[in-house]
Amino acid sequence: MAKASAYIELPIQPNEVWQLIGGFDSLPDWLPYIPYSELHEGGRVRHLNSSEGGTIIERLINFDEKERSYTYHILQAPFPVTEYYSTVKVTSTSDGRGSRVDWFGEFKPVNVSDKEAEALFKGIYEAGLKALKDHYIMNN
Repeated sequence: MAKASAYIELPIQPNEVWQLIGGFDSLPDWLPYIPYSELHEGGRVRHLNSSEGGTIIERLINFDEKERSYTYHILQAPFPVTEYYSTVKVTSTSDGRGSRVDWFGEFKPVNVSDKEAEALFKGIYEAGLKALKDHYIMNN
């Protein structure tokens, strides 16, 4: 299995960040390249539309309000991988003055190298976390 990860530290308290990103249907609230999300199966499956017109379908695997994290599995997407599982987690920074947001995943590349698939998802995670930071800059 290939793996990718990224993180960002923000001068915002973890509970506030979790309020924004912790909902399984909340991606359009902070992630510009996912302008549409619709929940199905009692909130356990989300159908996403990307700004490029692609469809992504993901299943919520684990949700932990106390630990401020959730894990999801891609059921359908235009990515060259299978067996994709990813987690988003919000914790306190080591100094307690802000939050650290981690986004990481593992997957099995299909018709691409591990390195290519890892670079793809690292780029997605980094762009997403930058969009989260930009959301706070633009709304403060």
